[in-house]
Amino acid sequence: MAKADDDGFDPNAFLAKVGLGKEILKFKKTQHVFKQGDVADTVFYLQKGSVKLTVLSEQGKEAIVGILEPGQFFGEGCLNGHPLRIATTTAMEECVITSITKEAMIAALHAEPKFSELFIAYLLKRNSRVEEDLIDQLFNSSEKRLARLLLLLAHFGKEGVPQPILLDISQETLAEMIGTTRSRVSYFMNKFRKLGLISYNGKIEVHNSMLNAVLHEKPEIKRDDSTEKI
Repeated sequence: MAKADDDGFDPNAFLAKVGLGKEILKFKKTQHVFKQGDVADTVFYLQKGSVKLTVLSEQGKEAIVGILEPGQFFGEGCLNGHPLRIATTTAMEECVITSITKEAMIAALHAEPKFSELFIAYLLKRNSRVEEDLIDQLFNSSEKRLARLLLLLAHFGKEGVPQPILLDISQETLAEMIGTTRSRVSYFMNKFRKLGLISYNGKIEVHNSMLNAVLHEKPEIKRDDSTEKI
């Protein structure tokens, strides 16, 4: 977390408190923060909970394109001239979110270097993740995409220590996120469990062996050109 600068500005305190152009909002599970096509004039910062991003095509097909966790911004497209929201954001559990008007956000970025650093760091990290996701979709099998997604949701974990995925996430959601069917996800999850890559004790626990299997191209996580798309 960023620290206060010499002038006493603390970006985390700034994001956690009500102020000019800022509100602290609470959302219940399944409640929309904003919908695709809404006017884009606000940036949001997730303090607590998790939010999923979905996009609806002109043909009516919906896809989950991301899951946000505490410490992430969203809706920042309005700063780049997007007049309307290009995705729908929905609370996956009870959430606490800071709402910052476009004007207040721009003012803070100009006036507070520490806040600018925090926001730029977020944008760079998100950019890298988007590039990695694109490469993953283009070149990896659905099995390897699922393994990578589980590692990301578990924050990769520490050596030898199973890392639980705290988020309650369904196989349907996992399937949408990697571009395959729920039945394929179910098959791969059972396979991962039998191989000792994951375990299930109320929550999915991802083991370090999963990371080794993905990084070192072990036979259990292999390329399969017969992947199914939804």
